[in-house]
Amino acid sequence: MVTPGRGAPSARGLARVDPVLLVLVSIVSVQFGGALAATLLPLIGVVGSVTLRLGLSAALLLLVVRPRLRGRERADWAVVAAFAAALTCMNLAFYASLERLPIGVAVTIEFIGPLTLAAFTSRRGRDIAAVGGAVVGVLLISEALTVPWAELDLVGILMALLAGACWAGYILLSGRTGARFEGLDGMAICLTIGAVVLLPFGIWTAGTDLWSSEALLRGAGIALLSSAIPYSLELVALRRMAAGVFGVLLSLEPAAAALAGLLVLEQSLEALQLVGMALVVVASILVLGRPRTQVRD
Repeated sequence: MVTPGRGAPSARGLARVDPVLLVLVSIVSVQFGGALAATLLPLIGVVGSVTLRLGLSAALLLLVVRPRLRGRERADWAVVAAFAAALTCMNLAFYASLERLPIGVAVTIEFIGPLTLAAFTSRRGRDIAAVGGAVVGVLLISEALTVPWAELDLVGILMALLAGACWAGYILLSGRTGARFEGLDGMAICLTIGAVVLLPFGIWTAGTDLWSSEALLRGAGIALLSSAIPYSLELVALRRMAAGVFGVLLSLEPAAAALAGLLVLEQSLEALQLVGMALVVVASILVLGRPRTQVRD
């Protein structure tokens, strides 16, 4: 899986660092950014948190990228608007799942989206079988096989599944956006559209807390950890790394999320949940390790 949309200008010194190390640092950064987002949710809620993340990330990219707006065709704007819708909905659903589920559980369930898309796009029997194993893993990590359904947080699970579906949509639209917009122009415009659309709802739900010093500080940390740092590191790494290798490394995201949940949020998983996570990771390595193009913000 290749990530169009995770990229930004980087220092020359990064080009001398092992690309595998750069991607690993990027993955850890994204998941610790997610853990930090979980601490922002009680302050300004889901919509406020996503508004702050998109707004600060957009401001950063607009400053650095300065995308070209003139001379765009109507079809260009239609594609980037759909891209923004997928990205915004993905973040809203994922942050909603973080309110109810441990981050390691939410990320693992979310991963079903791009994994399923990659498997069915390849049409290989082994890949489809791997998705079946991943589904078993999701059932284990969500505790659907061990806990009565009345005690499960079905809303949280559904939100994580919705985030995964939006992630799959994001993958499909990222390629179309990349074909129409140079460099990071499409991502900068996408983030800006999402932030502008969400801003009234963010103000409505969070009020003046949206620009409190604590919210802005945490929001800036999320924008850096979840966007600026991984954008820069992965752009440099992907110039020297095969797509299949990147896919294998990306498959470690659920484990990184569990680590971030443990260290930042003091969230721990049961033994069967860890087995479920391992099944998803192995399935992801089998499917995403094949050369292909894709991924996400």
